[in-house]
Amino acid sequence: MSSSLLEVKDLSVFYGSVQALKGVSLSVPKGSIVCLIGANGAGKSTVLRTLSGLKRPSAGQVLLEGRSLVGVPPHEIVGLGVVQCPEGRGIFPNLTVEENLDLGAYARKDPKGIQGDLARAFDLFPRLAERRAQTAGTLSGGEQQMLAIGRALLARPQLLLLDEPSLGLAPQVTELIFETIRRINREGTTLLLVEQNAQMALEVSHKAYVLETGCILLEGEASRVLSDPRVKQAYLGEAV
Repeated sequence: MSSSLLEVKDLSVFYGSVQALKGVSLSVPKGSIVCLIGANGAGKSTVLRTLSGLKRPSAGQVLLEGRSLVGVPPHEIVGLGVVQCPEGRGIFPNLTVEENLDLGAYARKDPKGIQGDLARAFDLFPRLAERRAQTAGTLSGGEQQMLAIGRALLARPQLLLLDEPSLGLAPQVTELIFETIRRINREGTTLLLVEQNAQMALEVSHKAYVLETGCILLEGEASRVLSDPRVKQAYLGEAV
């Protein structure tokens, strides 16, 4: 795996007087899928919100290819290629599928490139192509998740942040979403994945971090983390 695209060093984040992250450090190598797993309330989404510029850390560094992202406005962070696909999808229910996808490219000035990326989104998710003129609110949960990922790809991310992509989805749809995550990575996008389905996340990732109450408890190759007894017991429901 090549050099780090993203480096997070000693990140501390507060919500009022409550400390959500306590000196979190992680790195995302270029070309990899890195997952962040942990129980509800461990601080996983706070990590992504901080990387996106939606939350400002009280201490620590966030470096994208050596450039600090701390204090950079969220829209500029998107312009630098860090794009978040939020938990709960955040689609616009009254707009059509195609209009939602177009919004992903709102900051771009390359009509030809946008058309190419739109075609790619429809190739990744043929179901969206069939429903391009439908309003997004009429889609199933799985289709809405496909739309949220497709919209994020229209911003042409070099680092895609995925927050709970399998939330509320049927197992079959979850399989499809994870297969697409693999394909997006194969085609050149680096991904940081926050996911409650620890088994699926670890199987799809190269590297993993386990977050517990705002601290990194465990890190390493995803296959090694997957076989760790503590992870099996806490997140995979296996008796050890």
